[in-house]
Amino acid sequence: MGLTEDRERFREVGEERREDLAEFISHGDLGGSGPDRVRIPVKIVDLPEFEYDQREAGGVGQGQGGQPQPGQPVEPDPDDGDEEGDPGEEGGEHEYYEMDPEEFARELDEELGLDLEPKGKRVVEEVEGDFTDTARAGPRGTLDVDEFFKRGLKRYLATDFDEAYVREGLHVAGADVDDVFAWARGQGVPVSRAWIADAAATAADDHGEPVEALDRWESFEALDDEVDREPVTHRIRREGLDSVPFRREDERFRHPEVIEKRERNVVVVNVRDASGSMRETKRELVERVFTPMDWYLTGKYDAAEFRYVVHDAEAWEVDREEFFGIQSGGGTRISSAYELVAEILEEYPYSEWNRYVFAAGDSENAGSDTTDAVIPMMESIDANLHAYVETQPGGASPNARHADEVEDALGDADNVAVARVSEPDDVTDAIYEILSTEAGGDGDATAGETASGRTDGGGRR
Repeated sequence: MGLTEDRERFREVGEERREDLAEFISHGDLGGSGPDRVRIPVKIVDLPEFEYDQREAGGVGQGQGGQPQPGQPVEPDPDDGDEEGDPGEEGGEHEYYEMDPEEFARELDEELGLDLEPKGKRVVEEVEGDFTDTARAGPRGTLDVDEFFKRGLKRYLATDFDEAYVREGLHVAGADVDDVFAWARGQGVPVSRAWIADAAATAADDHGEPVEALDRWESFEALDDEVDREPVTHRIRREGLDSVPFRREDERFRHPEVIEKRERNVVVVNVRDASGSMRETKRELVERVFTPMDWYLTGKYDAAEFRYVVHDAEAWEVDREEFFGIQSGGGTRISSAYELVAEILEEYPYSEWNRYVFAAGDSENAGSDTTDAVIPMMESIDANLHAYVETQPGGASPNARHADEVEDALGDADNVAVARVSEPDDVTDAIYEILSTEAGGDGDATAGETASGRTDGGGRR
């Protein structure tokens, strides 16, 4: 293997050593990425290269300072051993694999088995597609000949009939033209009375007797028992078709299909508890859930806007940098956040925007605030998805009731998801629980599996 091929092989190995997406979300450094660029660490593989410098060349087998004598201590190379100083002050060198949110969304779909296909709401452009639509008028050059022929043939098949079969009705004893007409129509034969009258007037035996004298059948029932009516299609196959009766109303002209291009807009309101109980570990879990979902929705929609709300007993809006780090010492009233969410979403009409409300906290709330205020507001705020993420490291607290109360009241709703995160390894399951609710539209995973039913060994579904 030559050097070029060897280098290429090492480069491929390096790309494969990129952090697994799920591992990156759960344990990686999310802070190195931006809203429009996701940076995933790659473990460095040194590429092979030759090192040779004639200026430093010495004699073969000669050490520096001449040959050491037996018993002489060997002095260590000052560039090799340990030196004084604080260990671990500098981080290791890293390279990064960068992807935009669109690629991140595609990979997360594949990693977690999601299939979210957002729908556009506002028509921004109408374009002409293929000539698949038809109209009753148009330039002669756009006449749809196939459709024209089909309509004429359909009329022919609907009006043609087995003439010999109808003439047999004229040979029923005692039957006149009206009797034969009523019998034929009762058999579903599309014949007119005038045609039967003409056939009766021209039909005669060899002696010139009128048709009424040719009594061949005692009744119409006897005729039907002996004579089968031949379908028109069978006769066409046997004898062929001389002509098709076309009419002007059969004409159809091809027109281009008008395609409406809709802008897929989304607004995401991220809400988190900033009360005194939300310590650093809880805030980190919130960031690990919300940040990948922001990237994912940015990649899925043409235009994505994000608003950030924090609350203790009161709620206020902040920018993204403040959102994950801010903390107060106050109590908790979650309904204050939803009051502000309702005000924010007035700027984004549901008829034009896809709307997501993602809230997170440790599930602690004041008194009956959840049942009396939060749940009614979640029901009244139109959104593609309402989600609540409970972050309780080490398990639920006795005072953490909010997630349970929301789940009990709204767990069957198509647009409500509740997830629980107690450690970083729970993050991807929480993201799956939330986004699969939106993807499935009925709270089920698109692939028909629940979060607990996904496989983790060797890759997530």
